Amino acid sequence: MPVLRSAFIALSRNRSLRRFGERSRIGVKLSSRFVAGMEIDDALRVAEAVNRQGMAVTLDALGESVTTDVEAHKAADVYHRLLDAIAARRLNSNVSVKLTQMGLELSPALAESIAHDLADHARSIGSFVRIDMEDSSLTAKTLEIVRRIHALAGLGGSIGIVIQAYLYRSQADIEQLLAEGIRVRLCKGAYKEPPSVAFPSKDDVDANYIRLSCKLLESPVYHGLATHDPKMIEAAKSYAAQHGIEPSRFEFQMLFGVRRDLQRQLIHEGYNVRVYIPFGREWYPYLMRRLAERPANVIFLAKNLLK
Repeated sequence: MPVLRSAFIALSRNRSLRRFGERSRIGVKLSSRFVAGMEIDDALRVAEAVNRQGMAVTLDALGESVTTDVEAHKAADVYHRLLDAIAARRLNSNVSVKLTQMGLELSPALAESIAHDLADHARSIGSFVRIDMEDSSLTAKTLEIVRRIHALAGLGGSIGIVIQAYLYRSQADIEQLLAEGIRVRLCKGAYKEPPSVAFPSKDDVDANYIRLSCKLLESPVYHGLATHDPKMIEAAKSYAAQHGIEPSRFEFQMLFGVRRDLQRQLIHEGYNVRVYIPFGREWYPYLMRRLAERPANVIFLAKNLLK
């Protein structure tokens, strides 16, 4: 449904609706299916519950572009607190970070410095920082920062990245990342991109996702396949089985609140699963992108609204 997808992507950028949604009681209620709560403690309680079900988690403090250095450091402080809590509670968890939230559009050097400190903190507690990928205008800068931090002594296993299968450049990017031993989360992509940089056809995106997932499965590095699409999951399971790749060598990743039945099924079958748990008051753009990705989410929220 490309029209529906485009509509929700446009809504994700509407500041007036965002202000209303994030401040209204009904907006917060609707977001609760996909957002773990507004505060750190809310997310930690959900993380503990997910861990008890045998699944790992990744915690994401929602928020995107900041406008000052102070805001960037304030956002980074939330992640340092998360890492301390992960260690104190012995959670099976890492964190996911957007570089625009760390000041990338203000100063790439600022964002790199903050990301470095987070990776170093994660290393000290035996955890891991995943740098999220944003729209295609930031892809090259994000890759450069992750590659530089990964190359530093002691930080190689403490930082990774997300690659989006809908971008034409992703195959070349993955080949470079694999050569450097960098951990990858592969997803389809959730931003509106022009046909000059991204596959416009869902079939082409799916084919590229399968092609790239096979490359990741062949790698000795532990990667994550982020998808709720049964066809993508079955393709990965089949490829792994045919090539003698043990389930312990990779993980499937899914969003909090989406396809819980499939999450449990994969755990029952012996696969590793990690649940992406977002939290925070700046939830509106995230929710709109989830609705853009999957029409079933729209139907679910509509039913709850009518109740």
